[in-house]
Amino acid sequence: MVTSVSSVFSHSSRIFHPNTLLYQHSDNFQSQCRLIPLLHRRSHLLRMNLTSPRGRETLNSRICASLTDASLDVSVEEKQLPKGETWSVHKFGGTCVGTALRIKNVADIIINDDSERKVVVVSAMSKVTDMMYDLIHKAQARDESYISAADAVLEKHNSAAHELLDGDELSLFLSKLHDDINNLKAMLRAIYIAGHATESFTDFVVGHGELWSAHMLSSVIRKNGTDCKWMDAREVLVVNPTSSNQVDPDYLESGRRLEKWYSLNPSKVIIATGFIASTPQNIPTTLKRDGSDFSAAIMGALFKARQVTIWTDVDGVYSADPRKVSEAVILKTLSYQEAWEMSYFGANVLHPRTIIPVMQYDISIIIRNIFNLSSPGTKICRSSINDDDEDIQNFSHFVKGFATIDNLALVNVEGTGMAGVPGTASAIFSAVKDVGANVIMISQASSEHSVCFAVPEKEVKAVAEALQSKFRQALDAGRLSQVAVIPNCSILAAVGQKMASTPGVSASLFNALAKANINVRAIAQGCSEYNITVVVKREDCIKALRAVHSRFYLSRTTIAMGIIGPGLIGSALLDQLRDQAAVLKEEYNIDLRVLGIIGSKSMVLSDLGIDLAKWRELREQRGEAADLEKFVQRVHGNHFIPNTVLVDCTADSIIAGHYYDWLCKGMHIITPNKKANSGPLDQYLRLRALQRQSYTHYFYEATVGAGLPIVNTLQGLLETGDRILQIEGIFSGTLSYIFNNFKDGRLFSEVVAEAKEAGYTEPDPRDDLSGTDVARKVIILARESGLKLELSDIPVESLVPEPLRASASAQEFMQQLPKFDEGMMKKQQDAENAGEVLRYVGVVDVTNKKGVVELRRYKKDHPFAQLSGSDNIIAFTTRRYNKQPLIVRGPGAGAQVTAGGVFNDILRLASYLGAPS
Repeated sequence: MVTSVSSVFSHSSRIFHPNTLLYQHSDNFQSQCRLIPLLHRRSHLLRMNLTSPRGRETLNSRICASLTDASLDVSVEEKQLPKGETWSVHKFGGTCVGTALRIKNVADIIINDDSERKVVVVSAMSKVTDMMYDLIHKAQARDESYISAADAVLEKHNSAAHELLDGDELSLFLSKLHDDINNLKAMLRAIYIAGHATESFTDFVVGHGELWSAHMLSSVIRKNGTDCKWMDAREVLVVNPTSSNQVDPDYLESGRRLEKWYSLNPSKVIIATGFIASTPQNIPTTLKRDGSDFSAAIMGALFKARQVTIWTDVDGVYSADPRKVSEAVILKTLSYQEAWEMSYFGANVLHPRTIIPVMQYDISIIIRNIFNLSSPGTKICRSSINDDDEDIQNFSHFVKGFATIDNLALVNVEGTGMAGVPGTASAIFSAVKDVGANVIMISQASSEHSVCFAVPEKEVKAVAEALQSKFRQALDAGRLSQVAVIPNCSILAAVGQKMASTPGVSASLFNALAKANINVRAIAQGCSEYNITVVVKREDCIKALRAVHSRFYLSRTTIAMGIIGPGLIGSALLDQLRDQAAVLKEEYNIDLRVLGIIGSKSMVLSDLGIDLAKWRELREQRGEAADLEKFVQRVHGNHFIPNTVLVDCTADSIIAGHYYDWLCKGMHIITPNKKANSGPLDQYLRLRALQRQSYTHYFYEATVGAGLPIVNTLQGLLETGDRILQIEGIFSGTLSYIFNNFKDGRLFSEVVAEAKEAGYTEPDPRDDLSGTDVARKVIILARESGLKLELSDIPVESLVPEPLRASASAQEFMQQLPKFDEGMMKKQQDAENAGEVLRYVGVVDVTNKKGVVELRRYKKDHPFAQLSGSDNIIAFTTRRYNKQPLIVRGPGAGAQVTAGGVFNDILRLASYLGAPS
């Protein structure tokens, strides 16, 4: 049913001016059809020289109009609109109808949908709305390229139509398209001359993209044999503009117009234009940017449809922006309130007002991906107590998702004079309103001493000036102390309907932020508890987002790692990480990413993570000169991983000297390096104090017993209230091996040589035999026990003969060592004769506040005499374990064992940061 209206309304209610959009209304206009734009039937009128008196006179006397596609044939028998669940609404965005092929795909989806009746809301083809706005901007700027830009719009649709249509459908569409483009050029010429376009003029121009895409899609569906009508939504949707960027639908009037439209255009498939509507005065307007979703929701409410499906190019609503959190997951369901909150806080969910029309009738919204039909998408509906078991059991679902808003500033108005003074808040926000600023978030202390709120950064200068002016007298009198602006802020919002009935959600959120070393500048939470909003530094926003996302198990606990010292221990650790990486991800939800490896001469860095199967080759091929400062900056400076740990596998005191600064910057430290904890006492005390005051972690289990849980056991005893009396142990795997094998008449030098050959000793055995390493372990345990001792306070019995301590090299030392076997042989023989064995031990005498490292004799039935190989053994004598000491025994030396101890600390850190234990 398509006819061309040639009637001309000779009476004009408004006189044309180049910068004014004119409409002609007949007396019986609403009863016959809909708004009719003037300037349509004779486009050459506008192409006349509008500056000439004759041109103006001719135009004013010959304003004419026609319908855009189909006039209403009053002879058609009217049919009543059936409403209810037989209808489903589909909305396709610009990306979905961006090309001819995609329009065909949309048509297939509509045809194959098994709903009895369907309303399909379409946007303009992708980029077309921007192209239409560009036409307006070019014409206003008196840039004649608007003509070629209009031709580009024509060609885009002309090309698509030739691919999609043929016969009469093609001819009809092309005729309408060319007619519209000619009229638009005439309108744009008027704008060009005036240098200005009204809002109504602009809305009318940009709405053409939806008209063309709806016309084409309906033609494609009819071509496939399905009855289909298309609707210019300006005939039906009536809205009342409330501001420059918002309109309110008039559902009563829109419902009446829909009934009338359907009575004359009955069909089971209706293709409706999105984005566009009319005012009560029948002037074209829009639902503003991204308003097609809103159109679909309004249609759903008018038809009382079963559901509204929003087709887009993503699989659904994500738990966080996937561009910022790569591990973000698709949410199966959202309540109306959750979707509302997330859209308000910037999540790419829906048009912020889309939820309102469907809530009244409990209409579900489904977000689906047109490019992945296998994905079920996200369902937005009224919340139910009968949610699936996964949602009930999984703590993560108490917080459904996270959203962020960037480029904000905080404004803080504070002063003792505010307390108890009625109207202060009203005066503050009245001033903000006067400058047209948008308040994103408000937080007020219960003492009424201060009011803090967030506004877009581009508006904060005007807000601050307005407040300074408004409260100048109060500031001068001291009733207000300041109007402070805190720039460079971002908002992070956690959204979830179940947060309201779940204790501990806020605690978990802030705990995750604290552990990621994120400082919270302001907090807001409504009594409904649908969201918790925090303000953080802009540079911390992504880090904060990833930290809280990980905490609620919506993604893996990801830790950025820097390995310092890829020697024996470091290499073993890297190989262990390589072998276990997949298991940690799959079974324990832990993602350990080594972003840097640095040795004494070279380093290799990666922004995403080094391939640990090839780390040696990468270090050789892509290694650069070692630069510790650059290394730390790259590992910690990434904005995508919230937690950073530096693993120091060296024995370097210079590296240990950086621990305090690294911890201050929010980096965690894990190390087998004894130098920090056995160095100067004040350095150790500063580290421990910092660790207690912050949420950064400093783990050093491997400093004492390699892979044995010695430090952790000691800390557990102390934390549970036990009192340490004495710690005694064989702390050196090397010396344990030597004295376990120094028997049966063997020479001491022979056993030392054997240990060196087996790799148990340091390259220079004097480093082991001197007892310094054992002394460092003793001082670490002494300090952990509460003793304030320096390393120099520990007397050490060295096993290096005095004359050999100054030997030039390890080789010379080994050559000269046999000369001193006699003394050690005598000690061994004396012990043997007494039924005892020699053992090199370290002792922490907590009762007497001292420590010692020396060679001692033990009965052969003593636990220390039962060792084999390079085992360590440590005995804790405490108030609880007095008669029978608590003993820890096992391998205490070797790269693999030590690396395992370091690895265990890494996993302990991951557990503290939120990974399931």
